[in-house]
Amino acid sequence: MKTLSLIAFLLFCTGCSDTSIFSMPKQDIVFPQDIEADKMKPSTGLPDLGEAPEFQTDVWLNVDTPLRLADMKGKVVLVNMWTFGCINCRNVIPQLVDWDKKYSGEGLIVIGNHFPEFEREKDLQNLSKAVTDFGIKYPVTQDNEGLNWKAYKNKFWPTLYLIDKEGHIRYTHIGEGDYSSTEKAIRYLLDK
Repeated sequence: MKTLSLIAFLLFCTGCSDTSIFSMPKQDIVFPQDIEADKMKPSTGLPDLGEAPEFQTDVWLNVDTPLRLADMKGKVVLVNMWTFGCINCRNVIPQLVDWDKKYSGEGLIVIGNHFPEFEREKDLQNLSKAVTDFGIKYPVTQDNEGLNWKAYKNKFWPTLYLIDKEGHIRYTHIGEGDYSSTEKAIRYLLDK
């Protein structure tokens, strides 16, 4: 029982996360703190973390047809891995909505990848209601099977991925906060 309580406490302290993190090898995800500090500063450049996986989902909200990264070359794409029941995810959404309004005219495309944690989050009507309630106007894809989640080797809610104009991941951020660094990275990639 004490072990279960410790695990629950750790999950609470680290934010919403996939419970498999305890057996996850570190190399499955690139943590910003593992990249040399000077390479993380948008003024000196961002590391190239490899080509972003293509979206594999067909159910989308706020767009008429499914989106594909291949069609977004020349744009900067911010992908948010989230689920509407996660408080940490909810806390990030106002910033994403703001960046969508502020930078969409300059070439930023914000995309929400909704990978559910609980059964009620799998229901498209519940997701659609959450998208409306949170004031999300940017595209959101329903990733019930975890196709995109697994392709990105993602383990945590929320996680942000910034993809450059050539389709390469250049920045990641796990959890809430540090919005100024993420915005600097957005600006850097838009101006590049």
